[in-house]
Amino acid sequence: METISIMQEIQRLPFAKQIYIAERIIKSIGQRETKAQMEFAADKLYEDYKNDNELSIFTNYC
Repeated sequence: METISIMQEIQRLPFAKQIYIAERIIKSIGQRETKAQMEFAADKLYEDYKNDNELSIFTNYC
């Protein structure tokens, strides 16, 4: 489905449902952005945690 046809379908909905869709989209984008930032941070710190026992001392105990 093309973007224009999706927008047309959404505009046909009652206002409350349009707001609901907008909120869900914004929440989804926020979650995706948060996940991307966490993955980036984990990748940047991977070598530090891999090579520095001081950083991972509490993770070795199970």
